[in-house]
Amino acid sequence: MKRRLPLILISPDIQEKGKEFEDLSISLSHNYERALEHAGMLPLTMPATVSGDLIAECVRHCDGVLLTGGDDLDPRLYGDGLEPPVERTVAVCPDGGRRDLRELMLIDEVFRQRKPLLAICRGHQMLNVALGGTLIADIPQQLPGALNHRRLDKRSEIVHEARLTPGSFLAKIAVEPMLGVNSTHHQAVDKVAPPLRVSAASTDGVVEGLELKPKAADWLPFLLSVQFHPERLEDRYREHRAIFLAFAAACAAGRNRVI
Repeated sequence: MKRRLPLILISPDIQEKGKEFEDLSISLSHNYERALEHAGMLPLTMPATVSGDLIAECVRHCDGVLLTGGDDLDPRLYGDGLEPPVERTVAVCPDGGRRDLRELMLIDEVFRQRKPLLAICRGHQMLNVALGGTLIADIPQQLPGALNHRRLDKRSEIVHEARLTPGSFLAKIAVEPMLGVNSTHHQAVDKVAPPLRVSAASTDGVVEGLELKPKAADWLPFLLSVQFHPERLEDRYREHRAIFLAFAAACAAGRNRVI
């Protein structure tokens, strides 16, 4: 008899019309699938639906959910408007807000069904907004003197360090007090959502990791969100592989059938 691999529902990015096909299409970096497979999980891409019934059914069939990176969130989700110079830097998903809506519904369903959740980059920001937090819309303009967090030239390389909060879940996973991270974003968490706490921050104060506060820790069996991209680093760095192994363990513990 063989144990079933944990099935992980991945929320994909959306590509604009004409970039590959004549209509909108889903897009997913192979790095996400590779990282999940390396940690003993079975990845499954989520359909681009905004049907509440279908989203609930997707979550019901999976053992864990992964929120991925991509374009910016619609700023109307977390604020009353941006100054024009800042607003011009925002590049929202080209599907008219359907990805934003889908992931808000997905997060709500994950909490309702209590499934493990790992959120990366845009997913990290979406989780914070979904739970009542806000975002910095453009780091260069709104945080003068901050590090360069948009190192697109080194997407899969360590470019700066993040200090891990002592006693946090992420600190226990990584073991070390500092974690080297990659960085390809221009937005960041601003006001942290009430149920969450910071588990990692870069030297300029940008939030690099979030987790549930102790009083909310039993809301989900696993929740971790990170601003960096561990899926691009896990093949070379033990600390980043450990994130996926911890996620896999939580997913396997929740549902492990034999086939």
